[in-house]
Amino acid sequence: MANEATPAATVAPGVKPGRLWIGGEYVDAQDGATFTITNPATGEALTTCAQAGAADVDRAVAAAKAAFRATAWAQMSALDRQRILWNIGERMMARLDEFAAAETLCNGKPIFESKYIDVPDAAKCFQYYAGWATKIAGQTLPLSTGPFLNYTRREPLGVIGAIVAWNFPILLASWKIAPALAAGNTVVLKPAEFTPLTALLLAECAKEAGLPDGVLNVIPGRGSVAGQALVTHPDVAKIAFTGSTEVGKGIVRASVDTVKKVQMELGGKSANVIFADADVDAAVRGAAGGIFYGKGEVCAAGSRLLVERSIHDAVVEKLAERAQKTPPGDPMNPKTRLGAQVRESHLQTILGYVEKGKSEGATLVAGGSRAAIDGKGAFMQATVFSGVTNAMTIAREEIFGPVLAVIPFDSEDEAIAIANDSVYGLAAGVWTRDIKRGHRAAHRLEAGTVWINAYNRYDTATPFGGYKQSGFGRDMGPDALDGYLQTKSVWVDLSEDKA
Repeated sequence: MANEATPAATVAPGVKPGRLWIGGEYVDAQDGATFTITNPATGEALTTCAQAGAADVDRAVAAAKAAFRATAWAQMSALDRQRILWNIGERMMARLDEFAAAETLCNGKPIFESKYIDVPDAAKCFQYYAGWATKIAGQTLPLSTGPFLNYTRREPLGVIGAIVAWNFPILLASWKIAPALAAGNTVVLKPAEFTPLTALLLAECAKEAGLPDGVLNVIPGRGSVAGQALVTHPDVAKIAFTGSTEVGKGIVRASVDTVKKVQMELGGKSANVIFADADVDAAVRGAAGGIFYGKGEVCAAGSRLLVERSIHDAVVEKLAERAQKTPPGDPMNPKTRLGAQVRESHLQTILGYVEKGKSEGATLVAGGSRAAIDGKGAFMQATVFSGVTNAMTIAREEIFGPVLAVIPFDSEDEAIAIANDSVYGLAAGVWTRDIKRGHRAAHRLEAGTVWINAYNRYDTATPFGGYKQSGFGRDMGPDALDGYLQTKSVWVDLSEDKA
């Protein structure tokens, strides 16, 4: 039956305990602290991991600072950096099954996504930026005064503090680390507390690929302790963060005293707009993928679906059918397409939003409850609401789960106005057969990424980031490199000596 969960598959073997990675080796936390990593699909302990404190952050930053100044990295040729970055990607793919299992066991996402999307795309990220390592160049500039020669150098910032979220652990880490290393920086990465294991595997791969000790350090721990210590550390030149808008605001405030550069990729409440002239079946598939992919734990999820009124009922009916045919299941089963939410407390937050939607007058047409799979795990049904207005809580706040709010509209202008009526501006989608309308809408939408007749498409070559309270700065593409470089202007006096 459509509402039944997919059958359980054999769980992958247990993974080894996590430790801190500082100076090219595994170490314990200085105070011996550890925490437990839980498998969200079972609610059971998966393994333990060392928990970094402020003293461990000091150790990691010191190692990164020393590596930045050392000849082995600071004066390494761009070609050698290119080779190392390329080899990191090769090493990751050589350990693909190990990465994918660790990612799924910690996060709850389907093994299909981990193995065929997240890990391969993370490896590609390193190889994309390997190509850029040899192409970072300054300019020779014409001057209005002379006789002088002026040229610019593009130089690394120093130690980069990277703090990433739990929804795409290995991808987000790669989006920060790869361009930072290509630009010649060193990195201290704080992965999310719930999902640190693939970041530690990445550190192993980097060492195997020839990355000098201290260039990449990984410090699992709490954001309120290790993250805060990293943000306020005087020897960290930049914080690159992916996470919630509220946490991002706190990081910006905390970075002021040390005048750090900051890059923020924050929350979203993205509008996915279907016009009446669209290919409805394709649009419905795209809308379902836009909210149910990644369990809805995607910052760019198309969580607000705006549908032209004349096709609204037909679209809602088709979406309800798709939701019912997308049951949650064991994430380690290759056939599963909707896994477990990252933890029980987050599932309860999602369920709270469902109740809020019902209490504010939205109509629940599919899902809306947790799914029972062998009595275990943080599983949520694919959920669809109709009769939503843009003033409702489920249309205003980021739910970060597989919950879709469908909002009707009557004109192009109204659709754009509703879409832009949000504090967020991360992504948007437009579905139409009218290419002029598609481009026109894309230009008017206040979002960092706009898909036309598609949704949730990404490539390392294209920049990703937000407008408004979805953040500033960009991951991926050539634009990301700018965030890890600073420009030095050099003047040379060419005047003749007249002694």
